[in-house]
Amino acid sequence: MTLVEEHYENTGATDSTDSSTPDNSLILSELENRLVGLLDLQLTLKHIHWNVTGESFIAVHNMLDEQVASVREMTDAVAERIATRRGVPIGTPQHLVQSRTWQDYHLGRAAVVEHMTALNNVYDGVIGDHRSAAKAVRDIDPVSEDLLIAQLATLELYQWFVRSHLGQ
Repeated sequence: MTLVEEHYENTGATDSTDSSTPDNSLILSELENRLVGLLDLQLTLKHIHWNVTGESFIAVHNMLDEQVASVREMTDAVAERIATRRGVPIGTPQHLVQSRTWQDYHLGRAAVVEHMTALNNVYDGVIGDHRSAAKAVRDIDPVSEDLLIAQLATLELYQWFVRSHLGQ
């Protein structure tokens, strides 16, 4: 018996990708929320990249480009997981704005310390929401849980980079 088969046998979880089942609807809802969160994070990171000023500018500017590229890959992985689960990933700006439950990033042109402080708070929210989603799908879709956990490791690393600029 494979580990996956053993998991399903021991937990009673199903592997149905029928989007009409309650379990799959929950999975798709959690993944859609994470898609919106990651799309928003991509845009926020690029906004900061363009508007950060002051000492350590180039270090932060370059660091953020790497984070944008990585978060873009995370977004693609979540969207593809939604499609795999027979959902429809929606990445339009209107859907993003209508779906998010948090406030827009509030800084424009500002110093490194201001942006890193605000970005640290953004990462708190994204990481918290990723943790909640991973927990919500844990017993019904270990593949989605694993995807989110792997992304959490990278998001936490990026937050550590941000906090390091703040001396935390």
